Amino acid sequence: MLRIDDADRVRTITLDRPDALNAFNEALYDATTEALIAAAADPNVAVVVMTGTGRSFSAGTDVLEMAARTTDPGTFQAGVHGFPGLIEQLAAFPKPLLCAVNGMALGIGATMLGFADLVLMSTDARVRCPFTDLAVAPEAASSYTFPLLLGRQHATWALMSSEWIPAAECERMGLAWRVTEPDRLLPETHEVARHLAAKPLASLIETKRTITAGHRDAIAAARKREDQAFVRLLGRPANLEAFTALGERRAPDFARVDAEHPVDVQLHST
Repeated sequence: MLRIDDADRVRTITLDRPDALNAFNEALYDATTEALIAAAADPNVAVVVMTGTGRSFSAGTDVLEMAARTTDPGTFQAGVHGFPGLIEQLAAFPKPLLCAVNGMALGIGATMLGFADLVLMSTDARVRCPFTDLAVAPEAASSYTFPLLLGRQHATWALMSSEWIPAAECERMGLAWRVTEPDRLLPETHEVARHLAAKPLASLIETKRTITAGHRDAIAAARKREDQAFVRLLGRPANLEAFTALGERRAPDFARVDAEHPVDVQLHST
């Protein structure tokens, strides 16, 4: 489920659920959170690299667990940390965090990139934030981090369109720092990581703290707004239609749902 390798003061955390395209179930959320906690505390680790196995960086939250949480909450077993715990650790992680995006990055696989200090992508990589297709709201403070990194209009398209964004476009927008050929992704990422890891750890931590400190309150506020939006949207007719359509392998008919269940615009505007 998770592989951890150490070399030259660099810890590589590899998401390893290839059969599920490295989608996060509760167990993987917990394992990744614990891995970040351990890396943050380990004085022998100066830099962390996160990547995935197979053709996916991460396909986001496991849709089977998400559907169960929405349609049959009595059967859903929450993890110790879960999604909120992972986001808290990503936001608080004190050391340089590099993401090597080897393939598709969907949902949390995409939004977690907003917490990376450097993002390197394979030319095969692509990113998608499917929130409107699921009739939910942005997550993981992406409503703040994406405009910060991409600018408002690029972020609006990424968060509203539910479209795939290829690696080259991610680099142009500012979501990726560097794009490289697939067979060069990990070697180049580790080269960058080793360069940073050769620097004094205290200096790396203090530099990151001064870069990110001004954003911490805004990230916390964005997460609170997003959580409130999820409460308003999860389990509503459009969200249920999204999961029904997913199970039936068809496109959701949101126009029909909105016609049958008129939206209270004022409710969603305050």
